[in-house]
Amino acid sequence: MKLTARQLNRATLDRQLLLARRKMEVVDAVRQVGALQAQSPASPYIALWNRVRGFDPAELDRAFRTQAIVKATLMRLTKHAVTAEDYPAMWAALVPDLRGARLYDERFTIAGLSIEQTDALVPDLQAWAGTGRRSTEFETWIEARAGVPGRPVWWALRQIGPFVYAPTGGAWSYDDRLHFMAPVAKPFAGDRAQAMAELVRAYLRGFGPASQADINQFTMMPSKPIREGLAVLADELATHEGPDGKPLLDLRGGHIPADDAPAPPRLLGMWDEILLAYRDRSRVILPEDRVHVSRVNGDTLPAVLVDGYVAGIWRPAPDGAGIEVTVFRTIDDVAWDGLEQEARGLVRFLADRDPNVYSRYGHWWDKLQSRADVRVLAA
Repeated sequence: MKLTARQLNRATLDRQLLLARRKMEVVDAVRQVGALQAQSPASPYIALWNRVRGFDPAELDRAFRTQAIVKATLMRLTKHAVTAEDYPAMWAALVPDLRGARLYDERFTIAGLSIEQTDALVPDLQAWAGTGRRSTEFETWIEARAGVPGRPVWWALRQIGPFVYAPTGGAWSYDDRLHFMAPVAKPFAGDRAQAMAELVRAYLRGFGPASQADINQFTMMPSKPIREGLAVLADELATHEGPDGKPLLDLRGGHIPADDAPAPPRLLGMWDEILLAYRDRSRVILPEDRVHVSRVNGDTLPAVLVDGYVAGIWRPAPDGAGIEVTVFRTIDDVAWDGLEQEARGLVRFLADRDPNVYSRYGHWWDKLQSRADVRVLAA
């Protein structure tokens, strides 16, 4: 099947629950979209507010507390929220390369502990972690047990352990205090190729159709394990032809909407996964706009979607009243009316949690070079 660029855009929005909010349990929604970026504690909540009709943030609070959804360092060595069902395979697929990235790094080797000695610490460390302890406590435990500096060893172990982030409370279940605990999910039972197949299946469920290069961008894994995972999935895959004539992979039966399917405005949170999950990000953002949204240090600003594509960025208004929307090019009154409705909903949503969400990133607005229009909505 030959796909147009707009069909790919609509397919992403559909699978990411952005064509229309759906009434779903939060665990089902997270499993559908594959993973939620969680670099900022607020972002999984705002992601689900954009995707789930009648989303109750207390439901996500409970899912984090019970580990029905876990927050862990996974794809691209960044924080993600994923379901407990998906986590074991994702971790098993990624950890061989994560180990190489950490256990041969001088930030770990400076401690003077061998890899074998480090691995031997893990079972007792997981049992001791309980329902969550601070990083400094882990470092002290390692120093007492192994007789080496604890900080470099814990720097590696907290990402390859496996360990997941423990909720600390606050507006978004997590804050800047780093607490960790062992995951309650059982380890993945298959080999790495099978684990990678599960990870690729989750990716295509939430982001397909996509190329092997897109899968590499999402996972930051080498081509070889990705090919091995695709080989395990071979009987489940379909191949489409992309707008550039290159092959795109998908799960058989994956829904692809018409290219004229309406796409309502959305106010996405920081680091929303649709801006990060593809090698060719023009599926959702024009190349000339990326420089305004994706900043030099990797911060990805809260984005405004109009007709399915990034048209600008947003933040709570500096005076505390409403949502300030900055667009990069002129949009029509219908789009502004839709954004007004979204802003009203977002103001209500943030009111009980953090009306000034993402305020620490406000300095980026002073550096913007493209401002076709700036309006404060829902004031």
